[in-house]
Amino acid sequence: MLKVGELAAAAGLTVRTLHHYDSIGLLRPSARSDAGYRLYARDDVARLHQIQALRAFGMRLADIGLYLDSPDASPLAVVERQLAALERRMAEAARMRAALLGLRGQLARGEQPALSAWLDTLQEMSVYERYFSKEELDQLPLYSDETVKAQWRALVEEAQALVDAGSAPDGAAAGALAQRWLDAFEAGSGSQAFAGRINAMAAREPQAMQAQFGMSPQLTGFVMAAIGELKYAVWARYLPADVVARMRRHHATRGGEWTALQERVRAAMQADPGATGTTARALARDWLALFHDMVGDDPQVVAAFRQASATEPLLRKGTGIGEAVLEWLRKAMPKPASAA
Repeated sequence: MLKVGELAAAAGLTVRTLHHYDSIGLLRPSARSDAGYRLYARDDVARLHQIQALRAFGMRLADIGLYLDSPDASPLAVVERQLAALERRMAEAARMRAALLGLRGQLARGEQPALSAWLDTLQEMSVYERYFSKEELDQLPLYSDETVKAQWRALVEEAQALVDAGSAPDGAAAGALAQRWLDAFEAGSGSQAFAGRINAMAAREPQAMQAQFGMSPQLTGFVMAAIGELKYAVWARYLPADVVARMRRHHATRGGEWTALQERVRAAMQADPGATGTTARALARDWLALFHDMVGDDPQVVAAFRQASATEPLLRKGTGIGEAVLEWLRKAMPKPASAA
């Protein structure tokens, strides 16, 4: 039997944390001493292991309690999930080590590594470090916050499980995942500007994203489809069915153009904050043309689209298009308010 202080020290937790777990019924000690001190047995420690593992995967305490108290709870499944995550990280580290050892060997011999060797190490480096400055990385939760990164890994694993099970992107499970994915992405990116750059990064570097986050093209496609279905269901409450069908066709054929256009707009915003130059006007026209290709130019439809965008926060999540971008575009081309 371990006293609460002994267990806290062994687990790297505070006594206050274990008291909290006890108060919410998540981890109750098996016994108490004659003096009333909490005493923890082997099964209690095993349960604490599962709690901490599931927390590392990003699960909320309330959900952990429900899971551990359900018939589906399995210590073996939790350990296997930990091992799978650890093995992925070990494989990533091994690839990076092999690439760096190769470079070191060539440089130590006075050789000049080939272009492909440098490219291999670049591919293994954190993709974030190629798109964000050190100061920006400190502000980016997806990079700097271990809890956020754990939540993200858990979502990737959950999405992969749905793909492996043959789940449909328009199913209830996929819809629930899509909602939590958007929430996590919003929290993890920290700002719409960063969200837009992460989207561009993911579009440009699918191989790096797969190597570092386990996001295969198939998995990425499933998640994007699930998010699309979630949003189309909202759009359908505001727009006619034929317009929603048009939006589906547009995103299937030209959806990638939005990410590229956002990149150009953000670069122009830095160079021309007042949106007074010819480049700003050209970008605003391109934005408006792409917008009308997506929803048409019926004034009532455009008004309904704008109302939905303003009313439903879900529709803005994950896009990287914030009010700053829209305001800049309005300055560049004031007349077509429908671009917002």
